[in-house]
Amino acid sequence: MPFIYDEPSHTFGEYLLIPNYTSEECTPQNTSLKTPLVKFRKGEDAPISLNIPLVSAIMQSVSNDTLAVALAREGGVSFIYGSQSIEKQADMVKKVKAYKAGFSISDSCVTPDQTVEDLIALKEKTGHSTVAVTHDGSATGKLLGVVTSRDYRISRISHDAKVKSFMTPIERLVTAKEGVSLKEANDIIWDHKLNSLPIIDDDGNLVAFVFRKDYDVHKENPMELLDGNKRYVVGAGINSRDYAERVPALVDAGVDVLCIDSSEGYTAWQAKTLAFIREKYGDKVKCGAGNVVDRDSICITRETKGIGRGQATAVMEVAKARDEYFEKTGIYVPICADGGIVMDYHITLALAMGADFCMLGRYFARFDESPTNKVMVGGTYMKEYWGEGSARARNWQRYDMGGGSKLSFEEGVDSYVPYAGSLHDNIIVTLAKVRSTMCNCGSLTIEQLRNTARLTLVSPTSIVEGGAHDVVLKEQKAFGIKK
Repeated sequence: MPFIYDEPSHTFGEYLLIPNYTSEECTPQNTSLKTPLVKFRKGEDAPISLNIPLVSAIMQSVSNDTLAVALAREGGVSFIYGSQSIEKQADMVKKVKAYKAGFSISDSCVTPDQTVEDLIALKEKTGHSTVAVTHDGSATGKLLGVVTSRDYRISRISHDAKVKSFMTPIERLVTAKEGVSLKEANDIIWDHKLNSLPIIDDDGNLVAFVFRKDYDVHKENPMELLDGNKRYVVGAGINSRDYAERVPALVDAGVDVLCIDSSEGYTAWQAKTLAFIREKYGDKVKCGAGNVVDRDSICITRETKGIGRGQATAVMEVAKARDEYFEKTGIYVPICADGGIVMDYHITLALAMGADFCMLGRYFARFDESPTNKVMVGGTYMKEYWGEGSARARNWQRYDMGGGSKLSFEEGVDSYVPYAGSLHDNIIVTLAKVRSTMCNCGSLTIEQLRNTARLTLVSPTSIVEGGAHDVVLKEQKAFGIKK
């Protein structure tokens, strides 16, 4: 006879927060979103903390080095996806650790023999109008020139015209040598009235660009998440198959924190992976594990296998066990709410229920910095988005049950999400909502919110009443952006 829970499991959308008294000091600008990322002992600080309670999911369509830099700048952490070769993943980690704020490695490069048609396709893919012309079309090739939207007009030039016929050649460009400081680079930009400044090495190879429009963005940001050497913090996903080779490569690349990317945390394979890391590195290498939905169990695709639990119930039960463990041992283990977050306010609910931070996939997949293509679908710009269990990702290691190296069936989807613009512009809105709600609950920190929040289940009728009803909406919004 199976064990059957007496109570149904619940999702975030079934709860509301009840306001608490808001004092004069409880204003959004006084709130702190700092939260621990890894375990620590009572009375000590966590070795790694986040400045905002958001991390990006370990997914091909979400977390690469570009998004990792953008999110670290805002105070969060990306976990670079592991469903790629060890060498490529380690290289992404190295790029994040080597990144200098304000210096952008070009993702828009062509050779001089490519055509206007190629430029159009490249701009459609990246959204960038400044294109480097290098001898081999790479971001580190010998710089031969630059093409901007001022160099050609699509309506007045043959689409077969070669780039070298209209580019601004290197001889007419103002450049700076590698090693120039960001302040010096910006001074050159302003003195010469430039929109961009190419940075080259002693051999004339392209290193990076500094853009006028990024001047304000790259000013000192008190929220950016840095390690002890003033480099951006970055995470990476690993699996329970090739960890013996992957983990050392990622550690050598400078990764700050690892996370086992698995649909199921209650397995012998995760235990073996963690044991390997502890034996080889002790506590020097931090690693997250999961997924779990209660004190003992697992979390995998509900639609496919009928296994899982409502995310709100899962967070609350695991948080309760975490708190009991802390009282018993003095060791605090942060937990992550991963999944079930559809609206901005669900983030605040997850934090109030006991999560220390939230892992988001779809949310980050919509931004310029995610690695997927921006495409037009039905007259609306969208970004491609697919799950790690989809046929497209073929990340069979995530669903490893100790069998062969293949997926017998799909546990993820291949889809689109509405394009939303830059990560920076959107995350400001999302966090403003979190801060405002915390103040409504009389809390200035996430810990205060967790200890004093009052939650209520809502009936289906209450859910309807709480939203716009009996009107025709001009637009629909999710995560603070227009769909």
